[in-house]
Amino acid sequence: MTDAPAARDVPWPPPSPQPKPLRPRDELGRPLPAGAATRLVLPNFDAMTAEACHAEAIRLFEARNYFGAHEAWETCWVQRKGTEEEEFFKGLAQLGAGYTHWARGNAHGAAALLGRALDRMGVLGSPHRGLDIARFMRDVEALRATAEACAASDAPLTPLDAPLAPRA
Repeated sequence: MTDAPAARDVPWPPPSPQPKPLRPRDELGRPLPAGAATRLVLPNFDAMTAEACHAEAIRLFEARNYFGAHEAWETCWVQRKGTEEEEFFKGLAQLGAGYTHWARGNAHGAAALLGRALDRMGVLGSPHRGLDIARFMRDVEALRATAEACAASDAPLTPLDAPLAPRA
């Protein structure tokens, strides 16, 4: 007898995740028209381990490449689905997306995504994966409150001068 599921249920063995299609993007991760030269070159995160993606996400975050950090942490989230770290990495991916929205001038999107990040990134306590999560969350909360105030008053966001990822 085999452990494989019946042919009608799911493919066996399960297919490998497919790499994300290459799409030309500007420096802030916005899509460019098909055929345009990309201005954002990122590693192939799908070929990296969660550990390597997390390290690269921190490096990109500290280089102010928030879209790249988002993509790397999103890959960690996918790789850690079904584990206790799933929500943690989902929160960090949303953090990168929130900072990306800030850099693009979208106060409402920044406030919403930073709020979602705060709901998830502290689920495993602090420190975790080499980061001082408690301090990170305090920094993010201050930025979320500013973005929310700007969104409510239609005031423009100031240039993002976010602190580096605090190490544990």
